[in-house]
Formats: sequence, structure tokens, C-alpha cells
Amino acid sequence: MRLPIPLRISILRRPAALLTALTAVFASASASVPAVADGYDESDQVVMRFETVKTFVMYNADEGARASNDDFVVPVFVEPSKGGERAHNVKVVVDASGLAGIARLGDNRACEAEGPIYTCGYGDLQNGDGESYTPLTLLGVDGVEPGDSGTVTYTATADNAPTITSTTRMTVGGPTLSAPGREEAVNGLAPGKPATVTPQLANNTGFPAQQPVALQVNVSDGLTLTARHSNCFYAGPTPTSAWCTFPTKPAPGAAYRTSAPLVYTVTAPDKLTGEVTYAWSSAPQKPADHTVRGTGAPLTLVRTAAHKDFGDSQGRVAVTTDVQADYRPVTATVRGRVGDTVKVRLGVDALGPGRPPGDEELGYFEVVPPEGTTVTSIPYTFEDDGGKWACDRPGTPGGAFICEIGYDSFLEARHEDGTTAIDFHIRIDRQVPGAKGTISTYNPFDRTPGNDVAAIPLEASPAPPYRSVLRPAVLVPTTLAALAGALLCFRLRRRRRRDTTS
Repeated sequence: MRLPIPLRISILRRPAALLTALTAVFASASASVPAVADGYDESDQVVMRFETVKTFVMYNADEGARASNDDFVVPVFVEPSKGGERAHNVKVVVDASGLAGIARLGDNRACEAEGPIYTCGYGDLQNGDGESYTPLTLLGVDGVEPGDSGTVTYTATADNAPTITSTTRMTVGGPTLSAPGREEAVNGLAPGKPATVTPQLANNTGFPAQQPVALQVNVSDGLTLTARHSNCFYAGPTPTSAWCTFPTKPAPGAAYRTSAPLVYTVTAPDKLTGEVTYAWSSAPQKPADHTVRGTGAPLTLVRTAAHKDFGDSQGRVAVTTDVQADYRPVTATVRGRVGDTVKVRLGVDALGPGRPPGDEELGYFEVVPPEGTTVTSIPYTFEDDGGKWACDRPGTPGGAFICEIGYDSFLEARHEDGTTAIDFHIRIDRQVPGAKGTISTYNPFDRTPGNDVAAIPLEASPAPPYRSVLRPAVLVPTTLAALAGALLCFRLRRRRRRDTTS
């Protein structure tokens, strides 16, 4: 993706934090060592350092001219010092001329460019702090092969610090190893019960893999992988990620599956849904946080029939558990006198045990008001503002108001105890003995339909006498009659006055 404006990546206060972030982005995470002037004194000089990678995979050879990558980051840090002096007017010059023939340089306005030379103004950097730019947009070239490479050199200067220089070897990777994409979902999985996934891959490119392949498997929050295989490393004792290596180098057209499935379990008792994903790499680099090695038999790759239909970068398995998110209506009685407009709080109670995972899964409730009443408004507040209607109004008289709980209009009505309710302003138009409206609740994880509907009773008392007089049907004729009578009296008095004076 091209950057429309100069990009400043957030400053990280601790170098270790930046290293962790870079590990997730780059294929290699070994920091280069800065070259600084001899004989500097840490107590009175500002010293900068790069935290860049030694090697960076720009794109895979089979992508050719279709490839685009703007993830190469050049972070500059100021070493912490006792004096606390910052680095003034930091600039980095990036020389990408070494990429000729293996990558094209796209339009990237993060830094000023003059041919393949980019100058990035980092400004003043505080003592102990750092900042990063993404100076290059790297575009692919047709005709390259895996392993083709070039060198990018970058130099940082400051008004009050020694100049530092470093390099990164930029390589063409490949081949791209494909996965089946969306696989058959797992439905109704009970917490604590294991399930399995068998990863598959295909090399649908014209390039053989130059290195053994690696597999990374991830499960979403609330699921846990079983640390089982000795050629796999897991992220912690209750891992959500595994990284496995194989000696196989897939040839063009070859397809494989793992010799045994990987096992995962739903460990969160209130989990409603989850996902298992996996991806393959032909340039493996073990993530730093995968430190627990499996103790069981190693996984191997078993050759299968070709899978020309594999064209996705991942395999994905959607998981739905047998946990429910039970909803019950929050209802109340419409109580008042004819002519009153009353507030009636309506909504849902989320009884759990699960909680829908996102706004789009929160569901909705429907309200049909009792006969003899009219909903005049359903006001709400959102970001110090608001509106008159929190719910969609019915298209025909007597229809239902549809209230989507995930809408912004319900943001302030949703509470951590699971209750979502809002005030309906309802006018009582007339007495209808025994009239009842309804409120119905829905979400895709509610498996107890027996408590999804409740009544909204109407208890209407007669209007007070003064209110019947003030009704338009009574007030307007009465007012007109009074005005006519007053006008008649006025005319009679004028006539008597004229008769008397004559």
C-alpha cells in the first residue's frame, strides 16, 4: 500500500519493545551493529543506533511485477545517557541503488527522493527514544528467481552525534506456498473437548523451494493448542501458536498434508466462536517467543494429489462451540391516563454464559406496541449528541420497531451486567381492555427460545375531565362558539349605543 503522506511510526520508549514489533514484521530479526566514531565518551556525547534487520524478504519470485511491499522500516534510537541530551536534526539517507534489476522503487512520499536516494528527516530525538520511517515502496520485477538479492545502505547524521551507517540485504523469496483457504467449519464443539486440524499445502508456482518449509498454526483467544510434536515449537505452556519445520523442499506442482493432525481445545468456558489458521513459509525463521518444544513424535509431510485450486495464503477453520448466549426480554407495563405520553424501558437481559464476540453478533429486539398506543420517539445519546429514533420504525401501521443492539445508538445503553435497555416514549391514545404489545429478542447464539418473547401490557385510565375539554375536537368548536358569542354581544352593544345617541 502506498503512503499518501509521510508516515511516522509511533515512538517506542524501550528498544526491546521495538525489537518485538519488528520480529513480527520481518523475516529476519537480527539487529545490525552501528558504526560510530572511536574514542567517544558516553557521559558527554549523544550516540545513535539503528535497529534494522540484516536481511529482508521483499517479495516472492513468482509474484513478479505484481508484488508490492512498503513494510521495510528504518528505526533510529538515541542511546540513554546520564546527561539526557537529545539528538538534534536527525536525518537518514537511504541508498537503494543496489536494488537495480531485482526491485523497482514506487512512489513513496514518506521521504524526499532523488533517484534511488531517499532523505528522511527524523527531527530531534529525545534521549533514550527512537523513531521510524518506511522510506521505500518496493515493487516486484518479472524474471527474478528466489535468492536474488541486493543491498540497501543507510546513514544517519545529527548535529551533535557521530554518524552511523548500516546495511540490509534485500532478497527475493519464494516460492509462494498455497493453502486451501476456508476449510470445513467445526460446529458444536464443547469446551474441554479436543478437535483437530490437518494442514495442507501446494506449490503451484514454477519455482522449486530452495529451503525446507515451515508451518505456523495459530488459534484465536479462548482456544489452546496441544504441545505434542518434537519438530514444533510452541508459544508458552498454554500456546495459541505453533511453529513446525520440515526437511521437505516442495517441487513445482507438489502438494502435501501433515502426517498427523494438530490438536486444539476450547479452554474458555464462555467461548462462542473461534478460528484456527495456518500458513506455510519456504524461508523459515522461528519466532522468538516460540520456546516450548514438543516431546512427541515429529510431524512429517505426506505427498498428496496436486491441488491446483489452492490459491490462498492461509488455511482457515471456523469454530463454533455449543455454548449459548441466552437472551431474555426486558419489559414493562404501559401505564397512565389517556392522553399521557409515558416512558417505558424495554430491551434485553443477556443471561449468558457466553457473550457474542462482536457488535454484528449482538442481535436485536423487536417491539410491537399495544393497541391504543403510539410510539412517539425512542431517544438516544451518542458522543454527547443523539437522535430521536434509536430503532428502525415499521414501514406499515402495527408493525415492529427493530432495535439493533450493536448500533451506535445503543452504545450508552449497553452495560457490563448484560442488560441493554432504552426508554420508549409511548402515548396512550385510548383505552383498550386487555391490550398487550410484544417484545421479542434474537441473537445467533441463543439456543433457549422459550424465554425470547414477553408481553407489554397496557393499563390505561380515563383522561381527566379537563383533558377532554382541551381535546382539539372539543376545544376548537367551543372556542369558535365563544368567539361568535362575544362578537354578537359586541355588535348588540354598538347597536344599542347608536340607538341611544340618536
